[in-house]
Amino acid sequence: MLSRTADHLYWMARYTERAENTARMLDVNYQTALLPQGADAAEQGWRAMLDITELTPCYAARHGGLGHEAMIAFMAGDESHPASILSCLRAARENARAVRGALTTPLWETINATWLEARQLVSDGAPLRDPAAFFEWVKFRSHLARGVEVGTMLKDEAFCFMRLGTFLERADNTARLLDVKFRTAGGPALQEDPYQWAAVLRALSGLESYRKVYRSAITPERVAQLLIMNPAMPRSLAASMHEVVAILAQVRNRHSANTERRAGRLHAELRFARIEDILAVGIHGWLGDFLGKVREVGEGIRGDFLLA
Repeated sequence: MLSRTADHLYWMARYTERAENTARMLDVNYQTALLPQGADAAEQGWRAMLDITELTPCYAARHGGLGHEAMIAFMAGDESHPASILSCLRAARENARAVRGALTTPLWETINATWLEARQLVSDGAPLRDPAAFFEWVKFRSHLARGVEVGTMLKDEAFCFMRLGTFLERADNTARLLDVKFRTAGGPALQEDPYQWAAVLRALSGLESYRKVYRSAITPERVAQLLIMNPAMPRSLAASMHEVVAILAQVRNRHSANTERRAGRLHAELRFARIEDILAVGIHGWLGDFLGKVREVGEGIRGDFLLA
């Protein structure tokens, strides 16, 4: 496969997944901001989200205080920066259009329609009028695109690069969302607040899975264990890196040995880690280290397979 084609397919999938995960991150912050808590605690959650997405200077240049309306407008429909949901959906559509011939008609129509509908919804003020409904719509469209991809695409290299982009982006964004919530869980009362952690599980479609696995009260330690180490949880770090390692083995070339080694080592760390050890060293520092390693794997993929 031409590196140019692989590049567009990889980034099409990453931007689609990024839009969904941005919606999930906004949703959990919006839902927790509605819970009884002080204004400082709510503001701390939004500030942590800006920090972890590296958008604090960009936001400060456009807005004043940290309120949920300003943050939703900035992260959902502001096309002046590349990290908003609308910017991600536009980038996914442009990458898909560049390799239209490599996609099935249903997949192209799904991605194109998602971008057109998103632009109309933002124009109509849907993200501010009903944030929860808008976030659910973004998640649904991402699920739909993945379903059409799996159901209509030939399982060749094109399919592999789309899946590679999806799962690497998912690992990155799940780690970021967890980092946001553990950074803002200040004090024993908030750390043990089950409503806060139930919102995190809902944001990652994991509340029912948590109840099946643990059958007990929600605690931050178990939430971390489920979303970091459980390979049966679809959005966990372990499950995402398992897929990345498997796909790299399918598309390997003469340049990719080091990237495979990095991804394999990271997957092994997740397989054999213990949540007690992670909490002992500090989950914020551990997640920061994980994000750095995911970034290295992404850089290796770009260097080995994609456009320079």
